[in-house]
Amino acid sequence: MLKFISFGSGSSGNCYYLSTDTDALIIDVGVGLRGLRKNCNEYGVSLQKVHHVLVTHDHADHIKSVGSISADFSLPVYATREVHVGINRNYCVTKKVAEGLACYVEKGQTITLGDFQVTPFNVPHDSTDNVGYFIEAGGTDFCLITDAGMVTEDMKSYISRAHYLVIEANHDEEMVISGPYPQFLKERILSDTGHLSNRSCGETIAQNMSENLKHVWLCHLSEENNHPELARKTVESILRSYGIVPGVDLQLEVLKRNSPTGPYELE
Repeated sequence: MLKFISFGSGSSGNCYYLSTDTDALIIDVGVGLRGLRKNCNEYGVSLQKVHHVLVTHDHADHIKSVGSISADFSLPVYATREVHVGINRNYCVTKKVAEGLACYVEKGQTITLGDFQVTPFNVPHDSTDNVGYFIEAGGTDFCLITDAGMVTEDMKSYISRAHYLVIEANHDEEMVISGPYPQFLKERILSDTGHLSNRSCGETIAQNMSENLKHVWLCHLSEENNHPELARKTVESILRSYGIVPGVDLQLEVLKRNSPTGPYELE
């Protein structure tokens, strides 16, 4: 049985934990390592069990502590070559990933990491590079997509296979348009290399989910241009318009920005 915990999901820091009975991995380490240790202790989770770190992209809220956790626990860090280049030149990463612990993934190529079969795939964003991850363990399929400016056919294919899905619902479009952000930043957020809106998120789930999808978590909500209840209600309304009833056909939840959400047991 898989266990899933979000240790933070938003521009203040992102970090996701996935484990089997004998193995564990972390996706992104954009939270402080001291806080992560504290939260793991409170949840009865040992970082000694973690054997692999996956990175989606090289923005600070996803990589701030990746070098520190890699060094402290001698953990290999898996990312595309472009993302590793971005990590090395990002001034927010004060401790870089040691050369011997930097491991490379290629989009569309499945690798075996302990108990996990991991497939990275392209996700459009204005970072050096960006991937989502499709992870299979013990017959359970888990998919994570964050910081997505648009939805590609590749992304749709992985969503359609997932039993469990973490997907970005970053903003409400009207809040962005009418809000105080400068115009260039509004255009960045709304662009095809920006972030996924609540509406686009809901339509993507509804149009591509299979009957095997059990649970969806909305991630990376904007603090300024969204709020949890708005995201949940918008996505739920769209799902219902397609005849999909949250709480009956699937579970729908919003991940907290600055504190843990979970743990969840994924059967």
